[in-house]
Amino acid sequence: MPAGDEPGGAPSPATDAACALLDAFVALGVRHVVVSPGSRSQALALAAADLERQARISLHVRIDERAAGFTALGIGRATRVPALVICTSGTAVANLLPAALEAHHSGVPLVLLTADRPPELRGVGANQTTAQPGMFGSAARFAHDADVPAGADGEGAEMRTLAARAFVAAAGEAVQGVAHLNLPFREPLAGSLPAWFAEGRSRGGAAVSAAQALLPDPPEPVTLEPGPRTVVVAGADAGADAEVIAHQGDWPLVAEIVSGARFGRRVVHGYRAALADPDLGGGIERVVVVGHPTLGREVAALLSRRDIEIVALRGTDEALDLSGSTTRADAVAVAPGEADREWLGSWMRWSRAHMVDLETAAPDSAALASTDRKTRLGAVRAELEAVRTPLDRAQLVAGVWRATWPHDRLVFGSSRLVRVADDVLAGKKVPVHANRGLAGIDGTIATALGIALASQADGEQGMTRVILGDLAFLHDVGSLLLPDDEPRPRIQIVVGNDGGGTIFDGLEVARVAPPGAMDRVQLTPQSADIAGLAHAYGWEHVRATTRSELDQALTAAAGATIIEVPLDR
Repeated sequence: MPAGDEPGGAPSPATDAACALLDAFVALGVRHVVVSPGSRSQALALAAADLERQARISLHVRIDERAAGFTALGIGRATRVPALVICTSGTAVANLLPAALEAHHSGVPLVLLTADRPPELRGVGANQTTAQPGMFGSAARFAHDADVPAGADGEGAEMRTLAARAFVAAAGEAVQGVAHLNLPFREPLAGSLPAWFAEGRSRGGAAVSAAQALLPDPPEPVTLEPGPRTVVVAGADAGADAEVIAHQGDWPLVAEIVSGARFGRRVVHGYRAALADPDLGGGIERVVVVGHPTLGREVAALLSRRDIEIVALRGTDEALDLSGSTTRADAVAVAPGEADREWLGSWMRWSRAHMVDLETAAPDSAALASTDRKTRLGAVRAELEAVRTPLDRAQLVAGVWRATWPHDRLVFGSSRLVRVADDVLAGKKVPVHANRGLAGIDGTIATALGIALASQADGEQGMTRVILGDLAFLHDVGSLLLPDDEPRPRIQIVVGNDGGGTIFDGLEVARVAPPGAMDRVQLTPQSADIAGLAHAYGWEHVRATTRSELDQALTAAAGATIIEVPLDR
């Protein structure tokens, strides 16, 4: 939009500051901006809209700030570059807290730009005004309550420096996380865009120079000698680093399904029972931890032991130290030396013996081609029974795993299904994501949409698939609402619908709660019409009850689709 074309056409200090700030973030590498509409934030939102017109960013508009925050979180998960979230003042800011907490506990880069009233309107009962500075507390690695723009010389330079500080705090250090810029504005809240900005001329070079000056030196690695009997434990967000360390040290790899590290020749299947085995788990002398392990009590017990050496690779600002004596490392290096082949071999033998085979037997081609009618009909009947077998949880997660490849993305919700997947799925190099920082069901759909949008940018191929339970789906159903004028990513939301929170059936509460109370306040039964919800939000809906129906749905659906799989409690 050329300068002066917007209503009024008058200059505004708020607009000048917003343009300087957003231009600086784009120069620093930001490519995605998520906007929730509001009056106080209009200068930021309109500047973002013009950046979209200039094809300098991808803009995503969400009416719900909670969905906006988790969409940006998903983008940060996929790219390791922060997306910007823009929102207005008041409760809009508070709705970003769940995503900010998850980003903090997961080490995901995220930048929050919250518009605010000027200081003279705070604490006096002004409309839509609350105490926004410091709202995210210790979850923000960097938080700043900016000065109110007044049109004075040097304000653009201050905005560029502020952008550099926020970007480095969120994404430029060994640990990534949340940066919060609280931005108070006085009226006029928007005006004509500066000519340099509307014409697509960037002034962000100063921000890049400032960020380079702020970058810390690379961390010194902790050197791991080959001697102690070692296992590598990979939790959420570990990624390929865990497999690399296990490969370099020739150590067994205990990889949770959400780690993105369950691949390679050193992966241990049946790891829960292995850790409880006195010869394997009892023989461990050192553990190297990558990511945030959350799925197994056996792993938590291992990491709580005080009689072994534990080295945790730092991924967040919160120390992983269940034992009280864990060594925290920004980086690790494996020293050369002779590997303990006997130690690795014992784990690999266990792994081979405990692999779960969920594949059905191959068709009996000889019987199917037999000239004997009885033999041929028996083979046909067996094949039909195989494809018509009702789905259980193990077959559901196996079907999705089977359909997913390295160019795809797989997202697990914090539902019962992720624990089943952790128990039964074999190794495969697939990009996997999950919000395990706080292991909540918040924002699962929005996070997956962010991952899909980022991973499919610039024409990249692949499907994003989400596996979650019915309550996690319903908790974030509002994130299905996407603007009509935005392209829809390729995404399949696979909902295991067992009518409530059956994850509680396997927890202590199921042994102590009366049946009526258990259903009322834990299981929380539901009979929502998921097909109706899908159609209301403009999504395709498929119902799959057998393996063949699931396989067909996963391979045939190419757009935004909800695949509902009914499951027994």
